[in-house]
Amino acid sequence: MSGPGGRRPSGPGAGLVRAGLAPVICAAALIGLLSAWVATGGAGTVSRVTIRVGQAAVTLPSSSAPGQAATFLTITNLGGPDMLLSVRSPAASRVTFARHNGSAAGPGITLRQMAIPAHATLSLNPFGPDIVLQDPRSLTVGASVPLVLTFRHGGQVTVYATVTPPGTP
Repeated sequence: MSGPGGRRPSGPGAGLVRAGLAPVICAAALIGLLSAWVATGGAGTVSRVTIRVGQAAVTLPSSSAPGQAATFLTITNLGGPDMLLSVRSPAASRVTFARHNGSAAGPGITLRQMAIPAHATLSLNPFGPDIVLQDPRSLTVGASVPLVLTFRHGGQVTVYATVTPPGTP
């Protein structure tokens, strides 16, 4: 910094200005770099719990559907629209989604995912969508079966479903 005639300013305030300039420049550069890091997703995301799962039950396979255990849940979405992408459990070789028309006449329609509207509750039951454990292993009435549900935005939620006799959700 030069004053008129190429001379540096002098006086009691000139030293303070020079001493404070370097930290201000460093702080501005750091804020710029941190802003770029956050804008590009490097800082990750902050999420609140938006999914609650309750009333979980797994029914023992029935004689009409051997090798399949229906799973019923209530999923409450407290946030924006979300999607249930997958479910896995160590108690089954495979877990699928199904939608039933409310009759016992057919096996239903296999789904890939389940949409969960914003601020809504989705009830997975025998008359609508549900989760089916294929070839379940060692299910006994009263036992707990771990289910890991993966949501597009809500992440993973683990719930323990109680095993019930056939015909009782």
